[in-house]
Amino acid sequence: MSKFQELGLSEQISKSLPELGIETPTEIQEKSIPLLLNGQKDLVALAQTGTGKTAAFGLPLLDLIDEDEREVQALILSPTRELGQQIADQISKFSKYKRGIKSLAVYGGANIVPQIRSLKGKIHIVIATPGRLIDLIERRAISLESIKYLILDEADEMLTMGFKEDIDKILKGTPAEKSTWLFSATMPKEIRRIISSYMDKNAVEVQVNPSQQVNKNIEHQYVIINRDNKLDSLCGFLEADTEARGIIFSRTKLGCQKLAEQLRGQGQHADALHGDLSQTQRDRVMKQFKANALRVLVATDVAARGIDVADLNFVIHYNLPDQLEYYTHRSGRTGRAGKKGVSISFISRGEKRKINTLQRDLDVDFKEIAPPSANDLIELRVNKWSKEVLEASVRTGVEPELLEKVYAKFADVSKEQLLEQLVSVIVNDIQSAARKVRDESMSERGDRRDRNDRSDRGGRDRDRAPRGDRRERGDRKDRPERRERPERRDRKDRDFSSERSDDRSRKDRGPKKTSKGMHRYFINIGKRDDIRAGDLVNFICEEARIGKSDIGDIEIDRNHSYFEVAEDKSGKINSSFQGIEIDGRELRVNRDGDQSGDTAERPKKSRKKDME
Repeated sequence: MSKFQELGLSEQISKSLPELGIETPTEIQEKSIPLLLNGQKDLVALAQTGTGKTAAFGLPLLDLIDEDEREVQALILSPTRELGQQIADQISKFSKYKRGIKSLAVYGGANIVPQIRSLKGKIHIVIATPGRLIDLIERRAISLESIKYLILDEADEMLTMGFKEDIDKILKGTPAEKSTWLFSATMPKEIRRIISSYMDKNAVEVQVNPSQQVNKNIEHQYVIINRDNKLDSLCGFLEADTEARGIIFSRTKLGCQKLAEQLRGQGQHADALHGDLSQTQRDRVMKQFKANALRVLVATDVAARGIDVADLNFVIHYNLPDQLEYYTHRSGRTGRAGKKGVSISFISRGEKRKINTLQRDLDVDFKEIAPPSANDLIELRVNKWSKEVLEASVRTGVEPELLEKVYAKFADVSKEQLLEQLVSVIVNDIQSAARKVRDESMSERGDRRDRNDRSDRGGRDRDRAPRGDRRERGDRKDRPERRERPERRDRKDRDFSSERSDDRSRKDRGPKKTSKGMHRYFINIGKRDDIRAGDLVNFICEEARIGKSDIGDIEIDRNHSYFEVAEDKSGKINSSFQGIEIDGRELRVNRDGDQSGDTAERPKKSRKKDME
C-alpha cells in the first residue's frame, strides 16, 4: 500500500502519482486529504504556493466525484489563467486511471465560444478564473445549482487582484449545502469575511509552518549591487553559465517588459510574462519557454502563478518581493523533482535587513556572493567571442583577390600581435557598450532633473552616508524638503526645480477643480519617465489595490502627473505609496493643493520598492 493510499485515497488515484514523480505526501497533503475524504464539509488551508496544494484538494476531489452524473459537480476558482491551466493539467494527470472524469478550464483572453460548446457536454469539474465564470453565468452557459464542491485556490491573491465582487457573486449563486475548501497563503481580514459569511462555523483550519515550506534543494544567495551596474551584473551571471535556464522576477508589469527588452538587447534569449499581455501572447511565451526556445523568462509574481517547468536551474529576484510568501513561491520554481537549484536576490545595501528577515522567518541560510567585476564581464565576453570564432564555419564565396589583399596587409604581423589587436578591439567594443548602457541610464535620470536644481543644493555634498543613517538623524519633517542626485543607490532623489516652480504657481492660483466625488493627487513621475496614462492607472491600481473604475481624470506633465481617485478610496492612496522608489528616487504622492506637504505619510523606514 502506498503512502497516499494510507491517507485514504483509492488505488486508481494513487496509481498515477509515482509516474508523476510524487512518492511522499507533503505536510499540507497529509493534513488535508484524510479530512476531505472523511466528509469534512468546509476546510480552510493555509500554505504557500509550491507546497503541493493542488494535490491536497485535487486528489480527494477526484475520489469524491460521481462519474455517472453529467452535471458540473466541482468548481475550482483560480486567480490567473496560467494557474488555472496548471490545475487543469494536474487534474488530468491525477485522473489518468479514472478516465470517466471530465474536467475543463475556462478563462478570459481566450475565445469563449469553444468553452461554451464544451460546457454543453459531460463535464464534472470546471476550473475557472472569476471574470470568465461570471461571463459564462450571465450567458447561461453554466449553472452552479448542482455544485457540490467549491474550491478557492490562492484565495488571497484573487482578492488582491480585485475579484472581491466577483467572488461574492459566485458564492451567493452556489448551493448552501455544498462543501467549500479555501486554500490561501495568508489570512487577511477579507478572507476572514468570506469564511464567516459563506462557510460553516465548524470549518476546520489546517496550516503549514512557513519554515517547513522552503525546498531544501535550493541554495539561497544574495548579491549587493550598485543600481547603475544592475543590468551588467545580471548579464554577467547569465553569461557565466550559458546552459542554465531560469526565471527572473520583477515587481511590476512595466519593469518586467523593460527588463526583457534590455536582456534581448544584450543577446539573451529572453521574453516577458505579465498581465498586460494577451492570452495568445502569454501562451506563445510559455510554449517557447517550455520548449527551451527561451532560456530566460522575466515574470511578475501574479503571472508566474502556476508555472511548473522542469529543470530550471535558477531563480533571480531582480527586485525583492514585498511579502514572505512571494519569496517562497518564486524560489519554489527551481530545485524541483529532487534536483538542485539556486535562488539569487539582487539587493541594495539598504535591503540587507530584508535578507535577515527572510533568514529568520523561513529558517534558511543566505550566502552573500560577489557581483561579476568589470574584468569578469570582459573575460566572459571575450571567451564567448573566441568560441564563436573557433566554431564558425568558413563562408563560401569569399573572393580570392580579397583574401590576397588581406593577407598582404597582415604579412608582417605575427599571430600573437594579430590576436592582441583583435582582443583589444573586442574589449574596446565591450567597454563602449557598457558605457553606453550606463550613459543612457544616467541620461534618463538626468533628464528628469531641471538643470537649475544644482544651484538649489547650495553646493552641498550629501553623498556621505547611506539613506538609513541619514533618516536616523532626526525626523524629516524638522528638516527642509531637499533631495539629492539619484546617480548612486545611497542618494535620495531631490525635487525637480520645475516641480517646485509648478507647485508654487499652482499654490498661487489654487488647485485645479476636481471632479465631483473625487480627490486629486500629485505624483512626481511624468512623461520623462516614459509613463503613459495606461501605465499610471495600472501602477496606481496595483499599489493601492483599487479598481480602474475608481480612477478619474489623468493629467501627465513633463516631470510629474495628477490623478483623481474616488473619495472613498483616498485612504488607500494615503497608505499605499510609502517608501517606493522609481529609478532610484523616492516616489512622492500628495493631495493636489495641499499647502502643508504630503498627505501620504512619509516612510519612517526605507521600504524600497521599484517600478522596475
